[in-house]
Amino acid sequence: MERYEKIESALIHGGVFGDALTHAVNVPIYQTSTYQQFDLETFPKWEYSRTGNPTRAALEALIAELEGGAHGLAFASGMAAITTVLQLFKSGDRVLISSNVYGGTYRVLDKVFKQFGLGYGIVDTSDLDALRAAVTDDVAAVLIESPANPLMTVTDIAAVSDIAHARGALSIVDNTFMTPYLQRPLQLGADIVIHSATKYLGGHSDLVAGLVVVNDDALAERLYFLQNAAGGVLGPFDAFLLIRGIKTLAVRMDRHVENAEKIAAWLADNDAVARVYYPGLPSDPGYAVNRKQAKNGGAMISFTLKDNYSFRTFFKSLKLILLAESLGGVESLVCHPSTMTHASIPRDLRLKVGISDNLIRLSPGIEHADDLIRDLDQAIRTSREG
Repeated sequence: MERYEKIESALIHGGVFGDALTHAVNVPIYQTSTYQQFDLETFPKWEYSRTGNPTRAALEALIAELEGGAHGLAFASGMAAITTVLQLFKSGDRVLISSNVYGGTYRVLDKVFKQFGLGYGIVDTSDLDALRAAVTDDVAAVLIESPANPLMTVTDIAAVSDIAHARGALSIVDNTFMTPYLQRPLQLGADIVIHSATKYLGGHSDLVAGLVVVNDDALAERLYFLQNAAGGVLGPFDAFLLIRGIKTLAVRMDRHVENAEKIAAWLADNDAVARVYYPGLPSDPGYAVNRKQAKNGGAMISFTLKDNYSFRTFFKSLKLILLAESLGGVESLVCHPSTMTHASIPRDLRLKVGISDNLIRLSPGIEHADDLIRDLDQAIRTSREG
């Protein structure tokens, strides 16, 4: 019998647990750049920390187990992870991305990879017929987020994977918003899972990291080569912090989601709010699909205020919730996608895909929900014009 069956236990005991040399409960921080080699004929397991480090390896084993994958890779940021995955493709290939994804994903494709001949297309991946029509012979991969950033659009991961595979393309899922605690894309047919571990996995706004998980051995070998060759790896101290953060993921996510559900319901009943984007609400268009593939609606909310409310005044009036980039920390954060996370996307394209100038994105932390709602309420009332 296995020592555990549930992910709550795997978060704490999964991957590499403890230290065989000293029997320390925590994996040590192997803060070294290189390792002694005793002769020219024997190649040790560890030789140089860009290629491999025991602390990073423990993290990589942990995220692989949590996602139900065979291989994990850790990077210096979520964008380093995405960039390495995109290096799998060649000039003449195209990558399809969801119509609303993180602005950095769009930026690296449009400003970096496009100049090397890797093309991209934008499609509403929640519309499976539109996706089928868009997957032409030159499409090498479909890269989605579900729920997507920032409109929380839900995409059927299993269906997208089937469509991609039918045309010989890879299915890539950025699982940052949901984490493996709420959703496991590999089990739904995805080939590659990406995380900005800076967010919920780290959980405390004190590190920047990226993770990739795959099942296929050949694909993993190609990614390991790129990880080592390009060198955007995660350092041992941040790997240690990330392992520590992951240990409390279950209890944190439960509280994040509890707060999000209360806040989303409150926003939906608020006369000042024009629209709420949250797949945990039964009224949300993605509710049914999300329920099929995820544990719940997650903890990210976006909303717009009605025209007679100033979103600029709203941001200035918050007293507890912080206006800041990022998400997923224990503290509640709010942002303005049009000028912050998605500013790299041209305004006409933002508006075309539904990212309006008055869109507000909220990452509820683990404070008491009543205090968060009280802060939102006073900021909304203050922002009323006339």
